[in-house]
Amino acid sequence: MTNWVDKTPLEWQDYVNKEVKITADEKNEYQGWVVTIDPVSASVVLVNFEEGQKTLVRVVMGHAVQKVEILKEPDENTEDKLLNFFGHQETTAPYTKKDLETKKLNLKSWLEQNNIPVTEQGDSMRTLRVAGLLTIDPPYGPDNCNSTNEIILSRIQGLIQGYMTRQ
Repeated sequence: MTNWVDKTPLEWQDYVNKEVKITADEKNEYQGWVVTIDPVSASVVLVNFEEGQKTLVRVVMGHAVQKVEILKEPDENTEDKLLNFFGHQETTAPYTKKDLETKKLNLKSWLEQNNIPVTEQGDSMRTLRVAGLLTIDPPYGPDNCNSTNEIILSRIQGLIQGYMTRQ
């Protein structure tokens, strides 16, 4: 079993937008929805949506994580909250699941038309994987690209930016 800090960003991606239980140092346990994982420190950002408009945010430091157990997948309401947690730069209206699916399919089709190998990844097939070296998460803009290869990252971000300005 791989230590949490030794996992790759692509392995961590499987935990994003899932409800998890984290066992940390001194047997402390934390439960919540994974919003993101810092690729440098392996720290996990958890949120818990409470009654009303309150949201509890907790960061579990990567070096303290001993075990992460996935508890469940999000329902549609929770998925929308997670996708819109940090807000949007492109529009003030939240994305619907249908909007995101349309954006994903349009971007995937455009990449394929330009001979760029792309597949869908993850349990919910929401993440696009480009050439096995880069991932694109919802809402599928240049800022949603992740790769350890800076050259590939920069080039794909530029392509997506060009694609978006033509839309």
